Amino acid sequence: MRLSHAQAACRDILEGELESIRTAGTWKTERIITSKQAVKIAVQGKESGLLNFCSNNYLGLSSHPEVIKAGKEALEKYGAGLSSVRFICGTQDIHLELEEKIARFHGRDDAILYASCFDANAGLFEILLTPADAVLSDELNHASIIDGIRLCRARKFRYQHKNMQDLEAKLQECQDARIKLIVTDGVFSMDGNVAPLTDICDIADRYKALVFADECHATGFFGTTGRGTEEYFGLLPGRVDIINSTLGKALGGAAGGYTTGPRELITLLRQRARPYLFSNSVPPAVVACASKRKEYT
Repeated sequence: MRLSHAQAACRDILEGELESIRTAGTWKTERIITSKQAVKIAVQGKESGLLNFCSNNYLGLSSHPEVIKAGKEALEKYGAGLSSVRFICGTQDIHLELEEKIARFHGRDDAILYASCFDANAGLFEILLTPADAVLSDELNHASIIDGIRLCRARKFRYQHKNMQDLEAKLQECQDARIKLIVTDGVFSMDGNVAPLTDICDIADRYKALVFADECHATGFFGTTGRGTEEYFGLLPGRVDIINSTLGKALGGAAGGYTTGPRELITLLRQRARPYLFSNSVPPAVVACASKRKEYT
């Protein structure tokens, strides 16, 4: 294969970047798993079965026989994929049924499906917030939240982790904002901390702010019936204004993410959210597995 001078120079630059990762001790390797995701897994080179403490398959539903059966049946009935975005010819009845189930599960008006919660976070902030608005984000929020906020044009504030005094101080700096949006993980994935959601909602009420929670590490198993941190703290459904979450962790681990909240917001996201408008719709088998998993939560 012939290499141009430009490509050769680019390779040198990239190799320098790779070497810096090695030197920093942050090089990532991938375990090769040769079994289903489960409590015990087979890993290439160690086929006897290892205890798995690092999966997000919190309820073990990714290998549940009824979930697998639902996926197989959908594959036969609806095919492998839609080869289309939702608004052209990529919406089947099962997509709408799952969105309705998600909205009912969280006690919200409506829900919108994405290929992942990373996409849901990428789609939300850019559409909801303008330069007249302000977003206030916990400093330890997930990378997808950070990247999503970068895409929006609102004034950006980062408050100290779970520090309500600092959050309130930041809110005082942006009282003139049209929309003030407080953004937090429900459960923080790196250390398992739980956001003080009751305090956040109380502060939001005082400053007329909206509250957003990313519930990826809470949906399905946190709270009495698995409805996440809102339920865990005994808050009424809807006290948190907007929830983003995933179908790819406790709810079985296949794929998919969503936003659920006010109908007007969900409708606007269907019209303008770029990850929704310009990505193929979630495959039927994945939708069916997620819909079946909702019966176990």
